[in-house]
Amino acid sequence: MGRFRPPATPGSKYVTPEGARRLRAELDELWRVERPRVTQAVAEAAAQGDRSENAEYTYGKRRLREIDRRVRFLRERLEGMVTVSEPPADPTRVYFGAWVSLERDGERVRYRIVGPDEIDMAPEHISIDSPLGRALLRRSLAEEVTVEVPGGARTYLIVEIRYRPASGA
Repeated sequence: MGRFRPPATPGSKYVTPEGARRLRAELDELWRVERPRVTQAVAEAAAQGDRSENAEYTYGKRRLREIDRRVRFLRERLEGMVTVSEPPADPTRVYFGAWVSLERDGERVRYRIVGPDEIDMAPEHISIDSPLGRALLRRSLAEEVTVEVPGGARTYLIVEIRYRPASGA
């Protein structure tokens, strides 16, 4: 019995303009700043002599592998991504990039439907691939949406749909 894990299914290839800029900036930072800095540190550590017991060399090489892995991932993801910048033809329905206000038990929450690569940008961002994100797609104002979660089913009422953030948000 090995440690084989089937490859994870890649998330949706959609991204907002802000998310695309952030991913490109991360790639640029890693490739143009971080990697040359770590490469220089590894070269200096290697010049000190015995590499087998040189922690700076060992950790530097490990960090280079991490950087290279992330750079490869970002390049592959950015290559096939579709940047969605225009609001949809029907702005009364929920589509990618929408800010959606929901109400549940008198409590209001607001989410933005984004790609899986940008959900860490803000706490109110949810992935288009999440159960709630999938349930909201193509729904319209005042529609009820039921989502199955580990604690049971939750029902939300769509109270607002916007394609630009509300002022002050």
